[in-house]
Amino acid sequence: MASWKDYVRRVEPYTPGEQPKEDNIIKLNTNENPYGPSPLVRKVQENIDDLRLYPDPTAGALVEQLSAYHQVSKNQVFVGVGSDDVLAMAFLTFFNSDRKLLFPDITYSFYPVWAELFRIPYEQPKLDADFRICKEDYYRENGGIVFPNPNAPTGIYETLSFVEDILEHNPGVVVVVDEAYIDFGGESALPLLPKYDNLLIVRTFSKSRSMAGLRIGYAIGNPELIKAMSDVKYSYNSYTMNRPSLLYGVESLKDEAYFQATVQKIIRTRTWFGKELRTLGFTFPDSKANFLFATHERVSAKEIFEAARKNGIYVRYFAQPRIDNYLRITIGTDEEMQKLIDFLKEFLS
Repeated sequence: MASWKDYVRRVEPYTPGEQPKEDNIIKLNTNENPYGPSPLVRKVQENIDDLRLYPDPTAGALVEQLSAYHQVSKNQVFVGVGSDDVLAMAFLTFFNSDRKLLFPDITYSFYPVWAELFRIPYEQPKLDADFRICKEDYYRENGGIVFPNPNAPTGIYETLSFVEDILEHNPGVVVVVDEAYIDFGGESALPLLPKYDNLLIVRTFSKSRSMAGLRIGYAIGNPELIKAMSDVKYSYNSYTMNRPSLLYGVESLKDEAYFQATVQKIIRTRTWFGKELRTLGFTFPDSKANFLFATHERVSAKEIFEAARKNGIYVRYFAQPRIDNYLRITIGTDEEMQKLIDFLKEFLS
């Protein structure tokens, strides 16, 4: 007799970055923003009695604010619980053919998890020796394309002409550009939307807007793509975003000056910290994200990771082929990065 265990869907789950519980640690392992959200967000407190009510399933106020901010129509915006939720909806909605979904071999590690979970055939073309996407690998028949720009965990940004080249070679499938880190130095693919009805851009409030704890993500694309995703969402869970997240998301978008100021702080710290790392024997690709992907000339990444952890400094280590001698180091405050540099100087000596 068959057991219920024979029918369980088994997948290799995504492994999120460690969330340490100790006090007085330096947390540089999950690409969180070291600065708080806009003061406008902090001033707003929703009436607690309203929490007895369901949130607006259309996320209308946030959709309207996003459409105004990005100068697109409201029917071009889809909102979800973090960009992970938005990406999962895109996978479920658009990648349903027998042809293989394509995404890089070194990239956001949730992509293969969703593909496995939703039974989507996929292939992962290899990045080149410099960890760059080879656009020619995406010129063949496929069931869709997904890639982050800048890529993660490498931080490498590809130009708008590069993105457009992939779109031009793939008019018959949906191309998802995951722009979680775009605010830290790259040019968004948003200007390409009027030209390509198969382009879906996914973004998040978790990184540049300092709101990872509220789980706000969104997609922008042509109205047909957005309607298709919304139909899937309402067939799955109509009430996805909570009331506080909707309210705080709107307020964040109103404070452009604060947003730009904190982003520039991170960029300046990234530049300074990168110079310090190089003097210690580290190398890394040119990053346009809020992290560096670094390797040392003589000491293994795992050894540095473990020693830093024992000293209360958390960075991200991936025990995966091709990148198991690299550390992904989130850019924190100047003070946090100086403490890491001080530790590295002592440890490496």
